[in-house]
Amino acid sequence: MSTKVQAAPGVPSPEPASDIAPEKVHARSGPLIGITHVLLAVWALVVAIPVIWVFMSSLKTDNEIFVESYRPPLVPQWDNYARAWNEANFSIYFMNSVIVVSCSVVLVMLLGCMVSYCIARYVFPGRKALHFVFIVANAIPLFIALVPLFGIMRSMGLLNTYQGLILVYVAWAMPFTVFFMTSYFAALPKEVQEAAFVDGAGHFTTFFKVMLPMARPGIVAVGLFNTLGLWNQYLIPLFINTDPRMYVITQGLGKMASEAGYASDFSGLFAGLVIGMAPVLIVYLLFQKQIQTGMTAGAVK
Repeated sequence: MSTKVQAAPGVPSPEPASDIAPEKVHARSGPLIGITHVLLAVWALVVAIPVIWVFMSSLKTDNEIFVESYRPPLVPQWDNYARAWNEANFSIYFMNSVIVVSCSVVLVMLLGCMVSYCIARYVFPGRKALHFVFIVANAIPLFIALVPLFGIMRSMGLLNTYQGLILVYVAWAMPFTVFFMTSYFAALPKEVQEAAFVDGAGHFTTFFKVMLPMARPGIVAVGLFNTLGLWNQYLIPLFINTDPRMYVITQGLGKMASEAGYASDFSGLFAGLVIGMAPVLIVYLLFQKQIQTGMTAGAVK
């Protein structure tokens, strides 16, 4: 015996349930889900196969790479990594990349969050124009700025220095950071900021101890994107970093490939490729959940 539940006076009636049975909805979406899974599987293979092939090639001899390129190595040649690390100076290139990228990411996240917070939370003359400049800067092609950038860096004596490369990396990553974090800070509840002011917190205390921790998912996501993008950067160091002792990992790979003339020591070159992409893969695998959380939180808010 079924009983019809009447809504109380003044209380809105619940939304009527869909007339489509769950089984029918599942049946309709079944083919679409299957096609989606097939496309995702194909995309996963497209991404994974080159990575696996490069790793296998890094453990082969040069002859195995050319003759049996798609077979696993008969005997892993681990000395390829030692040769790339020591003889090809990848140890120097790797440390240069670590220093430049780590300092750049810390600076760009700190400055980017402060600028984004001010744009999102304060009203001042030129606020919209400033925000517009950062948005437009995302659309400027990098190669347009390289020639004037080289002249500026040379006049300031910052060519072939850590400081020069860090400053350029920060400037390059700043528009994307501000673009993303401004919307994130704007979506945080104003009541929390007002409550901090009522409790006697100043502007800096409210930012560093209240608002910044609340934006941690977005900070982690943008910080990881900046890390991946700056680690793979090649065009900027190619123009302003001409001293081989200051080469970053991407320049080292290019130098090794050009010196080999694509005709010798391919095994060492593949070992260098693995050394260069290993930190990126490790960082992404360790923080992939934080990236998804940050992007999802920004989208929902």
